[in-house]
This record gives sequence, C-alpha cells and structure tokens, in this order.
Amino acid sequence: MSNYIESETLELKEKYTDQICKEIVSFLNSSGGTVIIGVKDNGTVVGVPKIDETFKKISDIITTQIEPNPQNEISSEIRFEEGKKLIAINISKGIKHIYCQKKYGFSSSGCPIRVGTTCREMTAEQIRMRYENKFIDSEYMLKKRSSHQSLSFKELKIYYSEKDYHLDENNLEENLNLKTNSGDYNLLAELLADRNNIPLIFVKFKGEDKSTISERSDYGYRCLLTSYKTLKDRLQSENICISNTTVRPRNDTYLFDYDCVNEAILNALVHNDWTITEPQISMFNNRLEILSHGGLPRNMTKKQFFEGISRPRNATLMRIFLSMGLTEHTGHGIPTIIKKYGKSVFEIEENYIRCTIPFDEDVLKATKNENVGLNVGLNVGLNVGLTKTEKKIVSFLMENTNYTAEELASKIGVTKRTIERSFQSLQNKNVIERSGSKRDGHWIIITK
Repeated sequence: MSNYIESETLELKEKYTDQICKEIVSFLNSSGGTVIIGVKDNGTVVGVPKIDETFKKISDIITTQIEPNPQNEISSEIRFEEGKKLIAINISKGIKHIYCQKKYGFSSSGCPIRVGTTCREMTAEQIRMRYENKFIDSEYMLKKRSSHQSLSFKELKIYYSEKDYHLDENNLEENLNLKTNSGDYNLLAELLADRNNIPLIFVKFKGEDKSTISERSDYGYRCLLTSYKTLKDRLQSENICISNTTVRPRNDTYLFDYDCVNEAILNALVHNDWTITEPQISMFNNRLEILSHGGLPRNMTKKQFFEGISRPRNATLMRIFLSMGLTEHTGHGIPTIIKKYGKSVFEIEENYIRCTIPFDEDVLKATKNENVGLNVGLNVGLNVGLTKTEKKIVSFLMENTNYTAEELASKIGVTKRTIERSFQSLQNKNVIERSGSKRDGHWIIITK
C-alpha cells in the first residue's frame, strides 16, 4: 500500500469522474492542493488504464468547464507507483477571488471550497463577498472619476439608517467604495449622490412607434435608489386593472405583469454601462420597452443569461441594491420574465439589451384608447358619478398611487378630512381600493 493519505491538500480518486471538476474548483477557492487519479480512498494503488484519454478529459475540464480560466494555476503529470501509472493534477491557490463550475455559475452548487478532506458548498454570503472582491479592482464605476466632486449623500444615509446600518460620512464612503484610489469621488458616488447630472427618463409615445411623444418624465438627477423608487411608483400607476366583479372572488386582469417589469428595470439599472448613457424606458400603446447599454457582461453567454446566472456588470451597485432589499442575488429575475413572456421579449446585441413587455390584449380592448396609462381611467368612465374632488383625487392617484391624504389635501386645496371622506366614497363606488397597510401600502385604481 502507498503512503498516500487524503488531507486538506490531497484528494485521492480511484478513477476519473466528472466529480473531479468540483475537486479542482474547491482547491482553487482554497489554498491549493493535488488530485491523484488511480489511488483508492484507503491508499491502494490501482493505476489509470487509459492515460491519454484521461488527460484529454482533464484538459477539457480546465479549459472549458471552470470560470475564470485556471490554466496558469494547474499542471498535470504522470507518476509511477508500484509499477502503475497515476495522474497527479497539481492545483495552486487561485489568483482570482473566486472560481466556479460553469454549468452552475456563481451559486452555492457551483462554488465549492476545500474543508478538511471534503468539498463544501460556499454560503451565499461567502460568494457575495468574494464575488464583489473579484470586481473591486477592475469595476469601471469605481475607477472612473465623477464629473462633479461636490457631492452629498444625505438620502443614501437615510436609506441605510432605515435598514439599521449606521454609517458616518467616512464609513459610508469607504464601505461603499465611493472614491477612486486617488481620493476623488467616482461614478458610483455620482449615481448615489443627492444631486447629480444623470437623467433617468420615462417616455410615453402615442401609437406603436416613436413618431409622436405623448409625455416625457425625468426621474433622474438624484440618488439612484430614489429615482428607482419613483419610477417604480410611476409604472405601478400605469398598470391599468380590469376587474370582473360578477364573479367571486373578483377577477383582476392587469395591463402588464408588474413583477416582471420591476425585474426588467432592476436588471437594466444594475447591468447598464453607465459610461455610455442611462437606461431608457419607453411606453407605447401596446408595450413597454426597457433598454440597457453595454450588452451582456464580459464572458457571459446568452444561455447563461437566460438561465439566470448572476454576473452583474456593476457588482458594487448590486451589493447596495441587495443591502436595501430591492433585489436578490439569486438570478431569478430573468427566468421570472421568461416564464411569463418567453425568451423572445429579449433582444440581445453587442452594445445593448432590450426587454419588450407586451400589454395584455384584453385590457387593451377594454380601454380602447390609443394611449393607455395615466389618462385611461378618465376616458373609460371613472369620471361618471364622481364629485369634483373625487375626480381630482383619481387624477393625482394615477400619477402616484402612494399619495397620502395630507399630500392630496395640499395639492387640491381641501382639508385632510375631506380627502379621507372622498377616499371612502371612491372605495364604496368601487373606483379605488387599498393594497397593503395604511403606512406601507398604495392605492389601486379599478377600471371596469
């Protein structure tokens, strides 16, 4: 029997199996080690019968099944033991922050680590930290100097404080990597600042092309988190609901799947190449288009994109959205959209990705209006039987479904009590309904 004993840096394999890919990745993610093929777990030497064929399989693993490419960290050799040929795969500690099996991506299944004599899956937190570090040195947003250096982050600090992250000015800038190596504010800092010069435009067009603009709203020039939330509210107000109240429970049909649109917006913000320009959100009478610039992240294939393998172009920005609970690092966003609308809604080119969300045909037929959205309700009968104040409330709620009684009272010029009575009246008339709590919910306008 040989002197081979499995350890933290030595793995014994009786014969070649695809499991070897996992073992190699685990050593790359740890302190390195050696995989020896042709030796049983108990140290018995059995040899490798088909040396050339096995070498070819190992080479294929190294060159095509592991990411990033680890060729410089791995070497293979033939060893002779007890008159038999063995193959030793020598793996150095990876020079990159994290490695994965391509078929699983940067998930727990795809990112093993060596612990003692076994391979263990990394936790989501371990992957997140390593994955962020992977990009920290090369992420363009962190290196590109902001065009403005007089930046403040009051809104950002409030967001973190609400999540029980208490950061002072210095901690905030250091922990979120808001400065370049030379100490200047970077592009990420500009995106998150209270005031900046970065727009985020929502455009509505009449008809099905861009020949005539109906409305142009800009939600940018402020902290991107706030811009996103404001845009999200606007899209929610655009999501017309057709209700069939003749059945129980009531059957509601929406203009578009709001969760899918939200995922498309988040994906556009996190993956957009902000050195080119901001994402574009366009609304036509039959669809929504969300366009982000830069195409697929480097080394990502369309197959991986559709499978939901998470590889954000802007890893630090992704981390901030994660911290705020606005998105997840599960990669479920794209599969969610595909499950509802199919792969054909994505147009992927070298320099951009466009997601086109079609509107529900039943809702379009019911509204029979060339420009669905904010004004639909007023054109399909919501005004019938409403008081002057109620009509104004409906009009404002179509702009922002999160308006409070106090805010509407100020805008309309009546008392808060008048608004509250109108809310009740509109609910009794089945024109609006409340979704969620009084503090965290929003209004839904019902089109019948």
